[in-house]
Amino acid sequence: MLKPSVKELLLQAIETERGGQQIYTAAIECASTAELREEWQKYLEETENHERVLMDTFSALGLDPEEMSPGRLILQSKAKSLVTAMTEAKMRLPQGMPELVAAECVVEAESKDHMNWELIGRLAQDGGLSPDESRALMAAHEQVEDQEDEHLYHTMGWARELWIKNLGMPAVIPPPEEQQKVTTKMGAARAEQEREQLLN
Repeated sequence: MLKPSVKELLLQAIETERGGQQIYTAAIECASTAELREEWQKYLEETENHERVLMDTFSALGLDPEEMSPGRLILQSKAKSLVTAMTEAKMRLPQGMPELVAAECVVEAESKDHMNWELIGRLAQDGGLSPDESRALMAAHEQVEDQEDEHLYHTMGWARELWIKNLGMPAVIPPPEEQQKVTTKMGAARAEQEREQLLN
């Protein structure tokens, strides 16, 4: 039987994916840059698949994907507040700014999502689970982890470059993280360092 903390992580993980779909749907409506809108549409589809992967994992582990927990309720509230922020940005802010707000909201959501999957991977490797439990979590992790890295690091790059553009400075659009297809923290740091070269 899974420890309560493991079950809580998985409940939060599936809720994060569901909330992420709402967040990406709102973000796409705020996007004024075609490349970013297209990227977020892809991420929305991948997030829908991540929920399916977790549904299979819940089935393999004998867990109820609809079970609520206090942490899960908090995540529902956070997702709603991010969607509300984007809706208000569309109504109140000048052109270009809603897209920036959306990028920041996606970064917030993807930071939690990225951490969920990193922890699932750690659990699968050395979390003291049964072999069957470890296999189920590792199978899910292997399907999702690289996409989660891309969602977070690429959108962080977009948020940075949109801010730079909004401040009236030369921006790299699409950002270097996108151009270099970054999927690691080290790759993201390297891409940011190399951005000046892309401006020349």
